[in-house]
Amino acid sequence: MLDRLYGNQLRSLLRRWPAVVVLGPRQCGKTTLSRTTLDGWSYLDLERPSDATPLAADPEARLAQLGDHVIFDEAQQVPGVFSLLRSVIDEHRSRNGRFVLLGSASPSLVRGVSESLAGRAAFLELPPLRWEEVHRGRPTADINDLWYRGGFPRMFLARGDAARHEWLEAYTRAVIERDLPALGVEVSTAQMRRLWPMLAHVHGGLWNASQLAQSLGLSYHTVNRYLDILEQTFLIRRLPPFFVNLRKRLVKSPKVYIRDSGVLHGLLGIQSARALDTHPARGLSWEGFIIDQMVSGLQRVRPSSQAYFWRTATGQEVDLLIDHGPRRVPFEIKLHSTPTPDDARGVRLCMADLKLKRGYVIHAGSGEYSLGGGVTALPAGAVLATPKALVTL
Repeated sequence: MLDRLYGNQLRSLLRRWPAVVVLGPRQCGKTTLSRTTLDGWSYLDLERPSDATPLAADPEARLAQLGDHVIFDEAQQVPGVFSLLRSVIDEHRSRNGRFVLLGSASPSLVRGVSESLAGRAAFLELPPLRWEEVHRGRPTADINDLWYRGGFPRMFLARGDAARHEWLEAYTRAVIERDLPALGVEVSTAQMRRLWPMLAHVHGGLWNASQLAQSLGLSYHTVNRYLDILEQTFLIRRLPPFFVNLRKRLVKSPKVYIRDSGVLHGLLGIQSARALDTHPARGLSWEGFIIDQMVSGLQRVRPSSQAYFWRTATGQEVDLLIDHGPRRVPFEIKLHSTPTPDDARGVRLCMADLKLKRGYVIHAGSGEYSLGGGVTALPAGAVLATPKALVTL
């Protein structure tokens, strides 16, 4: 078991808010985090009938019986709890640290969360394991293990490729066949099963709903709706392009990434680290892995930061552009261990167009060195192990 680094953030939010909603994909560690951080709190699993039925039958009486310091797991299973919590919170508005709600869908997908708890609850997004957490818990670990296995704790800690593959099959089936219908999302199970592998094959590319719609025999509106659902259940990252009024025309379509690299590898049929070494998608897989790790790390230490990519219509590109406050920082991501000045060409063009002083190439090696023109090569392992340092770059 690895300790998560989000416990202090959860405690801090509870000191300032009556309720905290912890969001993240199913089985990313929300329950473990909340129960280990909040020892002694009452815990209700609302997927368990023995916990959900009394709350649904007479919510006011049940909440009065429970009092404060209650964790509601998979709170979206009993949507009525949100409006009731609003009235309970408002009775003693100045009292903080009362309730924690865990959910595997964004508030926009769960009816009532945004409206009922607006101004009464803080939101904390918990991703699967980050390299900072793995490195701290296992100093001798290799970042390539996390890249290959992915960050879902049971998949990362599973013994053997067969166990990981079996877990992923069960996870995919549960999300499509149980979780989405439980959220009230009307989707075709067969179509969603076909869409996931297709998304894996366009991972890291510009989003083209019409192209996928044609392959699936659906309208592009339906495909866009399915993508929205997967994004709001924290399985897909839609990285928007960055634009300003420049001489060059910039691409306006977002890029789409499957957020967890282990899930991506499973969908691509990559069932061993050796197979990943020779797979044609390994470069884009590494890119998506680094982007997800960097963005979630930055959002933990600087919640106001925003992430984009930069690309002109002629194909000049930077994989990641971080905007935090008055500063913008471009990053190119390379899988090889010794990037050259040629690898920094897109970064330098971006710096020139946006009038930036510094840029970086994140690579899979261990050395930090200058590539000239204000661009520095940085090793991925060191960067991801200390996300706080990212805000000073």
